[in-house]
Amino acid sequence: MKVILNRDVPNLGEEGDICEVARGYARNYLIPRNMVLMHNRQNTAVIEGRRTAIEQRKAEKRKEASSIKERIESEEFVVRMAAGERGKLFGSVTTATIVEELEKRGIQVERRRVDIAEGTIKSLGTHTVRIRLYGDEEASLTVRVESETPEPEVAAGTAAVQKAKQSPVAAEATATATDAESAAEASGDVAEQAAESQEAEGEQSAQETETETDAGEAAAAEAASVAADAAETEDQSSTDDAAEQQDDNSKA
Repeated sequence: MKVILNRDVPNLGEEGDICEVARGYARNYLIPRNMVLMHNRQNTAVIEGRRTAIEQRKAEKRKEASSIKERIESEEFVVRMAAGERGKLFGSVTTATIVEELEKRGIQVERRRVDIAEGTIKSLGTHTVRIRLYGDEEASLTVRVESETPEPEVAAGTAAVQKAKQSPVAAEATATATDAESAAEASGDVAEQAAESQEAEGEQSAQETETETDAGEAAAAEAASVAADAAETEDQSSTDDAAEQQDDNSKA
């Protein structure tokens, strides 16, 4: 059935528009709440009598939408969320997240008017979100999603800024502590190098001792071999002499 909107109704239209709706929806919901009027000559005349005021309110809505668009597109919105090493979010940025961020800046937008290309944002980086305002007016919202855990370079930069903000006395104390820590580390490195050097000298000495021991054992073995050969030669000579003596006795 046809009805005339008595005021702006989400998903139907604006005040003064003529819409086609289900009969039950009109009789059980819209008409009892005075959201619509039955479409007839009498109600049409009533609406036409309000046409000037209706058009004025529409002009104000268009002006407000244009102002909201400028505010939305004038700055970059930053959202911080937990993310993995490859930039994938532990969760996602939804239309509810966008609406919440807009509300923090005093901008009221219905969730149904927020369009995210892929439904939700699931990675770090810069993304564009479309905001449908009044009529054909739209705004492009730039959303930069950052990790809640700062990068090492950022953390170092933050530490440097905090150090610069310290009082002279605190800064001097911090510098002294840093120098002392560096000196302690250097001393530890020197001690470690000395220990390594001593260990290397010990290993070299052990190798030299082992070499000398091997040489001594080799010399002793060689001497024993020479002595054994000499004894064997002497025994053979004695045996030959004895045999020669016995032969002479037999001839005699």
